[in-house]
Amino acid sequence: MTTTSLPKPPRSRLGHVYGEQLAQHASTGGEHPTAAARESATLTLAYRDRFLNGPAFLGGAERRTVVEDLHAVYGLLRSLPERVFGGSLTALAAAVGMDPLQSALITRSARTGTLLPLGRADLYHDGSGFKLLEFNLTSALGGFENADINRAMLAYPPLEEFVRRHGLRYRDTLGHMVRTMRAECAANLPTDRAPVVAVVDTVANFAVVGPRLRVFAAKLADHGAEGIACDLGELTYPNGRPTVSGRAVDVVFRYFLPEDLTDPASAAQLEPLLVAVEQGKVGLFSRLDAELYGNKGTLAMLSDEQHRELFDPAELACIDRLLPWTRYVRPRTTDPGGSRVDTLAHALAHQQELILKPTLLHGGNGITAGWQVTAAEWEHQVTSAMDGPFVLQHRVRPAAEPFPDGVGGVQDLFLNWGLYLGARGADDDGYGGGFVRASADPAVGVVSMGSGAAVGCVFHGDD
Repeated sequence: MTTTSLPKPPRSRLGHVYGEQLAQHASTGGEHPTAAARESATLTLAYRDRFLNGPAFLGGAERRTVVEDLHAVYGLLRSLPERVFGGSLTALAAAVGMDPLQSALITRSARTGTLLPLGRADLYHDGSGFKLLEFNLTSALGGFENADINRAMLAYPPLEEFVRRHGLRYRDTLGHMVRTMRAECAANLPTDRAPVVAVVDTVANFAVVGPRLRVFAAKLADHGAEGIACDLGELTYPNGRPTVSGRAVDVVFRYFLPEDLTDPASAAQLEPLLVAVEQGKVGLFSRLDAELYGNKGTLAMLSDEQHRELFDPAELACIDRLLPWTRYVRPRTTDPGGSRVDTLAHALAHQQELILKPTLLHGGNGITAGWQVTAAEWEHQVTSAMDGPFVLQHRVRPAAEPFPDGVGGVQDLFLNWGLYLGARGADDDGYGGGFVRASADPAVGVVSMGSGAAVGCVFHGDD
């Protein structure tokens, strides 16, 4: 007896249906689906005119599964100091490549207040499930315009009707960030007025991203807070409390990263802020030690064969389901089958399936995709990274998803999903919305805005 396998269903049935509908609509003319997004000053500041012609869709079951997995991974990351380093944050900081100054600031910050989940998971879907490439755990996440993309796309009548007919929804990422901030910094929030929230970056960074952070600060008014955007150098400390533009600050919404504090001038400007936090005069969101867990090095610790005995069967199942093979660049390692191998030899033999990443840098900086460089360059990069703050990660090939091309046809795109996670509540599973970046190149090293990707919003619903 012969059996025939049924064709695999598409990841997003809704995406396929909507693509067909939109292609039909485009052939009859009418308003372009991205017109409202392109007319938005907020969105064009962030993304110029690089918008997808349709949204990405998450089914109810897959959304619940990936959100639950991300919460589980977050808990495992937070447990690494105890499980691997005998409770030492300093040892974990050194292991992920932080220098002594960064380590001192991190451990000092960890002694103040509380730290709640807040992050953006960068994921590819390989056709079978989501794979976690990076987990950015920080308050400097971007994405505060996500809901604006949803609203702008809903100005297109065919999408608005489709979303209404299928009962689809979206989460306001900024609203979720603010709710998490309020929970984490509750002790510093006034009860008789709106809190004053300073959105703060370093002097050097603010010179570049200041206009976008001013938009962020202005949008906080929609969520019951008075926002002010500034750099660290603009803060003054009368009576020890940070003040900017004549306003005493209740919470500093941190947009600088530990990697920005290797500059002595920035570290010096941070010092009075940390003192104010330690004295309870201002809340810091999020604590500096958030980045201790949200880097590629900690994902390598979860993935590494040598640590498997530290996790129970359910935890291992989550790790195996969500994480691609990821290892520190050390002379010896374990291959995907668990066998001990020479790392350089393994990297050279599997160049087309590996990507080299620094543990601490963000935004695709410092990454080398094996399939994009010559054998000589790959050997040089891996050799140079040996024993340093770098990891090797198995290549995840995102499955193609059809998107309308805006002129009546359909094109295959490859998506990097940015899904946001925050603190859970009584009726809130912690999902904070999301967005996607898409490339038409299946061999792109990193699907990112820096590599020319276009951006789109995410709707979710029930199955």
